[in-house]
Amino acid sequence: MKIRAGGQCDASRRRLLALAAGALGDALGGAAVTPAWAAQASDANAHDIRQPMAFPRDFGSHPRFRTEWWYVTGYAQSEAAQGAREFGFQLTFFRSRVAQTQDLPSPFAARQLFFAHAALTDVSGRRLLHDQRIARASETPGFDLASSSEVDTHVRLRDWSLTRSGGSYIARLPAEGFGLDLRLDRAQPVLLQGDRGLSRKGPLPDEISHYYSEPQLAVRGALQLARQSWRIANGRAWLDHEWSDELLDPQAVGWDWIGMNMDDGGALTAFQLRDRAGNALWDGGSYRSPALALRVFDRGEVVLRPERRWTSPATGTVYPVQWGLATPIGQFTVRPVIDDQEEDNRASTGTIYWEGLSDLVGVSGQRAGRGYLELTGYAEPLKL
Repeated sequence: MKIRAGGQCDASRRRLLALAAGALGDALGGAAVTPAWAAQASDANAHDIRQPMAFPRDFGSHPRFRTEWWYVTGYAQSEAAQGAREFGFQLTFFRSRVAQTQDLPSPFAARQLFFAHAALTDVSGRRLLHDQRIARASETPGFDLASSSEVDTHVRLRDWSLTRSGGSYIARLPAEGFGLDLRLDRAQPVLLQGDRGLSRKGPLPDEISHYYSEPQLAVRGALQLARQSWRIANGRAWLDHEWSDELLDPQAVGWDWIGMNMDDGGALTAFQLRDRAGNALWDGGSYRSPALALRVFDRGEVVLRPERRWTSPATGTVYPVQWGLATPIGQFTVRPVIDDQEEDNRASTGTIYWEGLSDLVGVSGQRAGRGYLELTGYAEPLKL
């Protein structure tokens, strides 16, 4: 679950457009299912919202929607011969439709902006490395810095890419100080979040997103760190693909999201949207058992309670990095593997947030799962 690009007319949007223009200047030098309540959506969105989710089409891009992202998180252990080092990794590609430029005749018009973030958590070294990219899609040959296929997952930003082939995703991201060269193999069917792929994010009918996940992806490949390649012996990843026109309630300043690959093969999602006072405006999530039985949580069934906070020495932002989590399937503690997993992406999407590898611990004190915790809107309120 990600939120990044700013509103169409606000200062954040103008900053992103300027950054995209600068980036271009540098370069120049399955089964269908229909949600039960989809008909409640506004006329502005009805042409797309009423469409059932169908695959492989919905693995691809949805350029008529304002915001879209492909989001991969995971953890891996290197081969024993290399010392069995532990890592967390995150990569995200964002696409943002610019409404004001859609009817411009120029092939250089910035109709779609692309952003990408990547991060590597070196658990043994107790550090996080991250990098970012920004560019605009172009219809002019030779200037195609970014693109995304509408047929299947194939999104590219300069030399970073995420591609789906058969039952696997291939991610190649040579970054500053680290690199990801991964193959993520599907082990389970697609998980449709919310009401068969339509996920409520607020009390109003339009505050929704199309949202599916691919949990328990088996990780293969290699990670690069400090000019050394670490071959992966084992690991698990999680992919989210989400797109929407309207997502955040006007009172929301950010959200807290958890995606956990359970050690027994299950998958747990939990999130809440917060107001300025820190109260939950909306909450939700799901649990899929190892036997693939799905339970979608209703509003009020997820309770997140901050248990410990950490202050970033880089930005001064205070984040609740440890949480108590109550769900219909039980109570847990969400505990970061390391505290310092803040990402400063002001050079691309204009945001600062915390996103890090974390453990899910049961009431017995034993680990029940591992995945990622995302904390947004703590440095400043987010704008969509």
